[in-house]
Amino acid sequence: MSLNIKRAIKEHGLEVREVAKRMEITPTGLSQHINGNPSVEVLERIASAIGCDISELFDQPKNNTTGIACPHCGKNIKIKIEDVR
Repeated sequence: MSLNIKRAIKEHGLEVREVAKRMEITPTGLSQHINGNPSVEVLERIASAIGCDISELFDQPKNNTTGIACPHCGKNIKIKIEDVR
């Protein structure tokens, strides 16, 4: 599951510089977190500054599909879930 922090910021009507200000860090520092591999603590601070749940910082699975990585090669395995009502 990948991060999509910029999308969450935009969806909440904010800009990176405003979120950085709320976090009391520089916009460059926030950009480094966005483009890097932030810790859970940093993700919690970002979510708090945006005013959202931490789950909103992650890409959501597409409808009716679940992505699973192969434990041997790491390639994505897609499984389509069908509604059998």
